[in-house]
Amino acid sequence: MARACAAETHQVENMPPVLENYNLFTGDETLREAVRREGAAWAQDDLAAFGGRCGSARWIERGFEANRVKPVLETHDRYGRRIDRVVFHPAYHELMASSLAQGLAGSPWAQPQAGAHVARAAGSYMMVQVEAGHGCPVTMTFASVPTLQKQPDIAQRWLPKVLSRDYDPRNVPHTQKQAVTVGMAMTEKQGGSDVRRNTTRACPIGQGGPGAAYELVGHKFFVSAPMCDAFLVLAQAGGGLSCFLVPRWREDGSKNPLQVLRLKDKMGNASNASSETELRGALGWLIGEEGRGVANILEMVAMTRFDCLVASAGGMRGHMTQIIHHLSHREAFGGRLDRQP
Repeated sequence: MARACAAETHQVENMPPVLENYNLFTGDETLREAVRREGAAWAQDDLAAFGGRCGSARWIERGFEANRVKPVLETHDRYGRRIDRVVFHPAYHELMASSLAQGLAGSPWAQPQAGAHVARAAGSYMMVQVEAGHGCPVTMTFASVPTLQKQPDIAQRWLPKVLSRDYDPRNVPHTQKQAVTVGMAMTEKQGGSDVRRNTTRACPIGQGGPGAAYELVGHKFFVSAPMCDAFLVLAQAGGGLSCFLVPRWREDGSKNPLQVLRLKDKMGNASNASSETELRGALGWLIGEEGRGVANILEMVAMTRFDCLVASAGGMRGHMTQIIHHLSHREAFGGRLDRQP
């Protein structure tokens, strides 16, 4: 006879099954109606395929994994050389590759047509229901395009890689990649969102002017996705606050001195590394005229804020889906919860 103390303590009952292997697009009548109404009916088949992927057990688990194992900063290699590398769980890179392949970082710019932004927004709306943190570098890359276009010579070199649907997470110079991601670095300790208080300074290497190279010295207090291949950075030049494209690596293959000091200790958004950085003579190219930094980067900021709205709505939809699923599978006080007042 089995010992009583070795017996099972209880049977799990009145708990809902795990919600997985469902389609986030075909199962969302409101989203489907909005996509048709706003001119993106042509994208329905593609969105249905993406919705099925997002709702699959595999991708739901990837979302959990990317947040369960947080990014780790490695400032130096074992020989003491500066590397400024952030190591992510492989699930994070899988999620990035999936979102970029879906065109969430550039499809409306690469294939402009009626409803293109609607189709992308619908994809983002579903993506954040699986994992929202990796959406930060995705949306920054997408939103960088209008700002980069303000400097045609730089846009010509960078946009083909920015608009690629491939994903290359290697810690190598952008010249060795066919696809890149772009972040932004604006806020400083003393100003926060009041960027006109920024003290990071930019000195021209040579004549200066639009598209020219400058050296940047200063700090940024909140830089998300520090493994992006380049950043749009605000700094004070001779003509005032200006916008620069600062790569993580110089074009000669040497490391650009954009140094990551530490990662933020955040309550949420764990999969997405956010950092404090210092620029120690970092190379950057001026976007537009000196003194036009806020105006030149403002469209990028506005587009990321729009994506924040989409992500918030997507998050609420995901939460509501979980709530309805739970209520329809749990009983209390003699009846199913979704049938009670």
